[in-house]
Amino acid sequence: MNILYPIEWPVAWLMVKFHALLSVFMAPDSGLTWVLSIVGLTVVVRTLIIPLFVRQIRASRAMQMVSPELQVVQKKYKGKTDQESRQKMAAETMALYKEAGASPFSSCLPMLLQMPIFFGLFQVLYNKLPAAAEGNPFGPLTEQLALSASNSTFFGNVTIAQSFLRSDDGGITTKLVAGLIIACMSGVTFFTQKSLTMKNMPKAALEGPMASTQKMMLYMLPFIYVITGPGMPIGVLVYWLTTNIWTFVQQYIVISAAPTPGSAAEKERHARINAKREKKGLEPLDFTPPKKVSAEPEPEAPIRVQPSKSKGGKKLSDEEKLEQARELRAKAAEERRRAREAAGEAPTPPKQASNALNKGAKKKRKK
Repeated sequence: MNILYPIEWPVAWLMVKFHALLSVFMAPDSGLTWVLSIVGLTVVVRTLIIPLFVRQIRASRAMQMVSPELQVVQKKYKGKTDQESRQKMAAETMALYKEAGASPFSSCLPMLLQMPIFFGLFQVLYNKLPAAAEGNPFGPLTEQLALSASNSTFFGNVTIAQSFLRSDDGGITTKLVAGLIIACMSGVTFFTQKSLTMKNMPKAALEGPMASTQKMMLYMLPFIYVITGPGMPIGVLVYWLTTNIWTFVQQYIVISAAPTPGSAAEKERHARINAKREKKGLEPLDFTPPKKVSAEPEPEAPIRVQPSKSKGGKKLSDEEKLEQARELRAKAAEERRRAREAAGEAPTPPKQASNALNKGAKKKRKK
């Protein structure tokens, strides 16, 4: 029983339909027509899974934001290998995921969904196409169409059914085309992962086990292409390269429009916005996040008035306070007198000063 039959049949049908559409203005037996048919198949598949890609972006962003808190939980249970500690660590980790709306599995959904389509296309090009060309048609893939797909060439003698390891009549040209596609796949995947893990992650998420895993994937995925790519038909490599380019462009648009808060991509977006405003003669915007202010006002510190005390530490009586005030007033008068003498003014006799004060006091009383 072929479990991939429900996938192989729609894949072959889409490829044939795109070939019929392109044949209206292109040569039906051209290898380029069949290559573009596979590109059209890829575009349809990637368009259908755009909602999953949006979920992947949200889940990936949530995982990045929750990474510092996960590091705290991991440090808390570091070195504890007993069953109870493991259960508590797992419970706290899942609670953080739930609170942040993150899921480790959501980021893998688009790739998991594309794997059956990928293997279905591999089966169609590697097994079903040669069988149909020999008189065993498969669904919409008739013998005539199979012969056209198998014999239609581009770049000399290269067909979509050949591979790096099975070049047939294509010879060195097929190997060069396959090698070039594999190199492009690896390069696009590397830059896609780099922009996701380095450019669109806050500094706090660039440390810890999760960041180490993502950095490892940065080099592992291109290496996987180099290992598995030579055995894949050219048509499958075209599908793979197209979906990688689609992912790169889609991710670039998302990161440019809505980067992760605190990441280098967000700083670049703010710089672009202010550069545009500067060209228009507008003032730059301040993107510094406001400090969090507590809703409840802080209680004011009580004002404590120290009672007047004597040198011994006892409270002063009214008479002592009056005597202290007289001493301070006499001291202030003496300082004023010295200031006048230093300025060259004639000192005021004490009686005249007291008479002037008394007259002023009498005038106030009369009023």
